[in-house]
Amino acid sequence: MNLIKTNFIGVVFVYCFLLLLSVDMVGAEINRRELVERHRVIINKVNPDSPSQVGNGHFAFGADITGLQTFIPFNILADWSWHSFPMPKATKIEDFQDTPLVVYDKIVPYQYPDHNHPQISSWMAENPHRFNLGRIGFRLLKKDGTEALEKDLSQTHQEIDLWSGVIESHFFLEGVAVNVKTFCSPSEDRIGIMVDSELISQGRLGIFIDFPYPQSNEFQKYLGRYDVPESHLSTVVKQTSSHLFIRRQLDESLYGVSVNWSGVCDVLFPEKNKETGAPLSHRFLFQPTREESSFSMTFLFSKQNSDEYKISAEMILEESKKAWEKYWMSGAAVDLSESKDPRWKELERRIVLSQYLMRVNEAGSLPPQESGLVNNGWYGRYHFEMIWWHGVHYGLWGRWELFDRYLEIYKKFLPTSIARARKQGYQGARWPKCTGDDIDRDWPHPIHATLIWQQPHPIYFAEMDYRLHPTDETLKKWEDIVYQTADFMADFVHYDEDKDRFVLGPPIYIVSENTDNMKTFNPTFELGYWSYGLRVALEWNKRLNKPVVRKWKDVLEKLSALPQEDGVYITHEGIQNMWTKFTFEHPALIGVFGMLPGDGVENDVFKKTLERVIEKWDFNRTWGWDFPMIAMAAMRSGFPELAVDFLLHPSSGFQFNEHGLCTGGPFPYFPANGGLLTAVAMMCAGWDGNSFGEFPGFPKDGSWCIKAENFVQSQ
Repeated sequence: MNLIKTNFIGVVFVYCFLLLLSVDMVGAEINRRELVERHRVIINKVNPDSPSQVGNGHFAFGADITGLQTFIPFNILADWSWHSFPMPKATKIEDFQDTPLVVYDKIVPYQYPDHNHPQISSWMAENPHRFNLGRIGFRLLKKDGTEALEKDLSQTHQEIDLWSGVIESHFFLEGVAVNVKTFCSPSEDRIGIMVDSELISQGRLGIFIDFPYPQSNEFQKYLGRYDVPESHLSTVVKQTSSHLFIRRQLDESLYGVSVNWSGVCDVLFPEKNKETGAPLSHRFLFQPTREESSFSMTFLFSKQNSDEYKISAEMILEESKKAWEKYWMSGAAVDLSESKDPRWKELERRIVLSQYLMRVNEAGSLPPQESGLVNNGWYGRYHFEMIWWHGVHYGLWGRWELFDRYLEIYKKFLPTSIARARKQGYQGARWPKCTGDDIDRDWPHPIHATLIWQQPHPIYFAEMDYRLHPTDETLKKWEDIVYQTADFMADFVHYDEDKDRFVLGPPIYIVSENTDNMKTFNPTFELGYWSYGLRVALEWNKRLNKPVVRKWKDVLEKLSALPQEDGVYITHEGIQNMWTKFTFEHPALIGVFGMLPGDGVENDVFKKTLERVIEKWDFNRTWGWDFPMIAMAAMRSGFPELAVDFLLHPSSGFQFNEHGLCTGGPFPYFPANGGLLTAVAMMCAGWDGNSFGEFPGFPKDGSWCIKAENFVQSQ
C-alpha cells in the first residue's frame, strides 16, 4: 500500500499544476457497436463456477460450453421462482416470538431467532427461497450408441455476442461439427435454441429438459435435487406434433413450461415405477427424427402457466437482436480506447461486461439477490441495504426505468414496514433487511433485526427520481414513502440531555457488521446518512408546500457530529483500538463522502481519514463494492489516480472473470458490478459541487482519453 500513500503525497504537491491540464476528450460520437463488440466474451473451455448467460433482467439461463446445460447443471432462474418447504409438523408461524431488548428507557421487541421455537426460526430463515426452474441440455450419442461425455468433445469454442444477446457455441463429436445458438426473449421468459449438425440426421443428437426439487442450502451453486422424483410433479397437460405443455408442482409452488419445436420430433417421457406408477425422474427427451441437419426449440417458463406456443425460435432471435441493440444505444456510454494508460482495456472490459450482466440478471420486478440469477446466496433472498449498490448506476447511466421496476417494493412494503415500526413503539416505517418473494417477513437474525443503513435508501432513490423527473407526479409517487421513512429516522434516535444532542443507537449493527450491536453508537456512515435523509426530507417538505416537520428539523440540527479521534474520522464513537483491531470488513466511514455527498463532513479531516484507511485497511478482508466506494471517495477528495487504482485493485475480492462476474462476496457478487458502474458514472459526469472540471474521476496527466455520452451527474 506504499504506492497509494505516495499517490496522496504526490497529489498534494502537484495538484495546482494538474489543474492546468485536462483529461483529453474526443468530441466524436462513440461507435457503440464497436465499443461493445471488442469485449465479446470468447472461451474455449468451461468454467464450472461461471456460466455464459442470456436473459431479460427478470429471467436468465446459464449455459456450459455446449450452449445448453449438457454437462454442468447451471440454473434457470426468474425473479418469480420462489418456493417454501412445508412448515415443520405441529408448528405454525404465529408461535414465533420476538426477543425483547432494553433500549434506553424502554423494552423493544426485535426479531432474533426464537430459542423456544428453533424449528420455526430455521424455517423462517430459509423460506421463501429461489428455486431452479429446470435444466436443458443435449443428449449426444457416440457412434457406438453410448452417451458422450464432456471429454469426448473436441475444438470447443464459445462466444457471447453482447450486441445481440446470443451465445454461439461450436464443438465436434467424433469429427462431426455441432453449431448452437442460444438466446432469450426480451418480453417473455422464453429460451430459444437453434442447432445445426449432421448428428441430427444421424439420430445422435437430442435435447432434454429435466426438473429438480428445491434443495435447502444457504449458498448453492447448482440448485435443486434430481434424486427425489417422488417429491414433486410434472404433468403433461397438452401435446401436439410440435408442442408439449408441462405443469409443474413443488409443494405450493406452481408454474408451467411450454415446449415447442420445428419439424418431426419424438418425445420420450420420464420413466415410472411399473408397480406404483411413481415417477423415477422428471426428464423429458426430444429426439428429432427428420433427415435435415437443423433443429430449433423454444422453452417458455411461466408462473401463470402460459400455454402460448406460436412463437418460433427465429422470431425470438430477431426480438433479442432488436432489444439488445436498443439497450446498447440507450443511455450513457464511455470509450477509453484512445487512452495511453495500458489499463484502459481492462477497465473498459469491466464496464461493458458489467452492463451486459446487470441487464441480464438485475432488471426485474423485485430487488436482485447478491448473485443475481446465476445461483443462490443466502437462499436467493434480497437485501434491502444492497438495493443502492445493485441499482443506482441505472439512474446515472440514463436507464432509470430498469431501476424503477423493482423500487415498487417500497410502495408494496410500506404498510408492513409501518406495522413493524409500530410494533417496536416507533413512528414511521422501518424497512426490512433481508426477505424474499413479495413477503415482508425478515429472516430472524441479530444483524437483520438491528441493521439500520437501509433506512434512508428510499429517500435517496426518491431524490434521484425527482432530479431525473422533476414533476408533481414524482412527488406524489414518493411522498408517503419519504415521510414515513423520515418519521422513523427522527423517532429512532435518542435524545442525550447531558450533551443536548441526538444519539444514533444502540442497538445497531453498522455497515461492517463487526462490532457489538448492543454497545455501538454514533457510527460515522450512518450518522452522515441520517443527516442526508432528514435534510432531503425537509427539502421535499418545501416542494410539496407542506409545513415543516419540526421533529425532523430538531433532530437534524442536534444530531451528533461525526466522531473523530486524533484528527481522523472513526468507525463509531467510543470504538477502541480501531486501527489495529477493526481494519477489516467494510471501511464504511469512507462512504460518507463517496457513496454519499458528505453531510457533516470536514474535507481536511476526511482526506486524512481516507489516507489512513488506505494505509491501514486489510483489503483482502473486504467486499466487492468497497473498492468502488473508495474510488468515489478518492475522486470527491481530488485524487483521481486513486479512483482508477481502486477500480483495478489486485485484491482477490475485486476480480472480474472472463464473463465479467465479480468476486467480493458469495460468487458472483453483483454489488461489485453495480458499484463499478456507479463509480464510472461519477468519474465521467461528476457530482453536485464538483470543482475538478470535466471527467473528475480520471487523472489529468494526459494518460486518459475519454469519450463519454449521456451520463447523469450524481448527488
